[in-house]
Amino acid sequence: MSQTAERAVAERVLEISRLFNAPRELVYAAWTDPKQLAQWWGPKGFTNPRCEVDVRPGGKIHIDMRAPDGVVYPMAGAFREVIPPEKLVFTSSALDANGNPIFVNLNTVSFDDFGDGRTMLTVRAQVIEQTAEAAQYLKGMNLGWSLTIDRLEAFVNASGGLNAQRGYDDADEISRQLAAIRVFDAPRELCFRVWTEPEHIARWWGPRGFTNTVYQMDVRPGGTWLLAMHGPNGVDYISKSIYVEVVTPERLVLDHVSPPFRKVVTFKEVGNKTEVTVRTIFESVALLEREIVRVGADKGLQETLDCLGEYLSTL
Repeated sequence: MSQTAERAVAERVLEISRLFNAPRELVYAAWTDPKQLAQWWGPKGFTNPRCEVDVRPGGKIHIDMRAPDGVVYPMAGAFREVIPPEKLVFTSSALDANGNPIFVNLNTVSFDDFGDGRTMLTVRAQVIEQTAEAAQYLKGMNLGWSLTIDRLEAFVNASGGLNAQRGYDDADEISRQLAAIRVFDAPRELCFRVWTEPEHIARWWGPRGFTNTVYQMDVRPGGTWLLAMHGPNGVDYISKSIYVEVVTPERLVLDHVSPPFRKVVTFKEVGNKTEVTVRTIFESVALLEREIVRVGADKGLQETLDCLGEYLSTL
């Protein structure tokens, strides 16, 4: 499916990488064709009644983003570098009621050919200017960009990406999921084992600083996985999931009880390495957003896979 790797590089810098199941030219066109850009720019529920982009160095950008409550948030900017279909560098400014910048971002968007018709998209957004009132807007920058890239992924899939070609075109599902993909320098059978054997998973599961007690791990359809995640803050988090599908060593599907979500994990051989894809699918976008705010679910997924990679390197 897809990859999202998200990190705050510094207080005023955000970097997001995501693997798209679509060719580079298709993803690039979604960023540079104003008719396409207007259909996905901004978080879910936003529309863009004005979307003007002149894609050339020095070319201007103006997008009026209309929120679900009807409030319009104008954005202006200019392109600094354009290398089709590899790279875009542009500024973007949130404007106040008088048309003055509240803050200015310098955005670098890279489109890397990942092979097999896929594209690794990397967005780096750096705040280079800000006013005193900018703080209230910037605190939502991480979530806003993540939800915007979710919409881009859904749009690209509907436009003919590989997911659509392979029969996966549920844009609603894409909008309410966290997804990540990693390639580990380990054979597929080993990667599958460390996901399905309690003595292994207890040693790497969860974000950094967590330890685990596995009470039950019955890896079969209908079986229960019950564990306590011991947080570095001293709080225990009980996690219970039911296995829905187990295809050794290719695929795991589990339903988490509370909060409710479905986790789909696939293991694909890439030479002597293994591509592990994780999708956490929530019942609604609202629940996804709540878990991102409440427990940092997006960051937690990335840190969990970091811990997996570090553990595999010791085996």
